[in-house]
Amino acid sequence: MASPPPRLPLVLASASPRRRALLEQIGYAPDAVEPAALDEAVLPGERPEAHAARLAQAKAEAVAARHPGAFVLGADTVVACGRRILDKAETEERARRCLSLLSGRRHRVYGGVTVIDPAGRAVSRLVRTAVAFKRLSEDEMAAYLASGEWRGKAGGYAIQGRAAAFVRFVGGSYSNVVGLPLHETYRLLIGLALPPRPPGPM
Repeated sequence: MASPPPRLPLVLASASPRRRALLEQIGYAPDAVEPAALDEAVLPGERPEAHAARLAQAKAEAVAARHPGAFVLGADTVVACGRRILDKAETEERARRCLSLLSGRRHRVYGGVTVIDPAGRAVSRLVRTAVAFKRLSEDEMAAYLASGEWRGKAGGYAIQGRAAAFVRFVGGSYSNVVGLPLHETYRLLIGLALPPRPPGPM
């Protein structure tokens, strides 16, 4: 029998270890990881969902230009209260402001995903997940801030970590809140004729 054609490489246009782990979970371990290093500032009047979709596409396009002949996946996650975008928390004070805003409220997490195939075709999806937090006490907030888990996280929390204790409701894709909507990503990759790899030997 003739051997199947070699699988074309998959490049993840993101430095996020969470996105890489999520891709690996569904059989799509990337062959290379290359952040796009873009300016991620919000444009004047830009809505949260538009921001997530724009950045996912821009990341994929920037990295695809450097990797001809590869599949390139770009993604972006935006946490929003109404139209207010909560950036990645890089300081404890910023994380405290995010947690205070989310406490006792519902918010939305938008996940943009764009995949560009070796022929240059681009397909995209935008996924929305609703998340509701319990009302946080000062002690709970202080303990979470002391953990340092919030650092570099959109909205100042990681749902897959200690912050799971604060979440009383998730409506929609859980993996989207972690960093990548897996069902929608899988459908994009399958639709572009990139099957998952079989599991390796145990």
